[in-house]
Amino acid sequence: MNHDRGMKKWKAFASMPEQYIGLQEVINKQLEVPQPLLTEEQMEQINFTLIEALHTNKQVYLTYYKNGQSITDTGFIQFVDSLGDLFIFIDEVFELENKMKLSELIDVRVV
Repeated sequence: MNHDRGMKKWKAFASMPEQYIGLQEVINKQLEVPQPLLTEEQMEQINFTLIEALHTNKQVYLTYYKNGQSITDTGFIQFVDSLGDLFIFIDEVFELENKMKLSELIDVRVV
């Protein structure tokens, strides 16, 4: 006779997905860092590098701030609007067009 019939197996966290989501939010919150403040000179250098990469179609390493984290990505600059605080970046991996704010940039380097 099979005694396991009709019994559900216990799975850790599966029975309480709200707790798992809440736990993940706490962990993510602890990993957040404040956005670095850039000097005027650093912002000018970033702008210069973006324009250079745009005109030469050279690949760049971008480091930007989003949702409390510093993120680094590689790709190509497609458009820069310094006055509108906007640039368009094509990432290398998925070749997707990303519209981003210049004010989110932390660093830009030509590969």
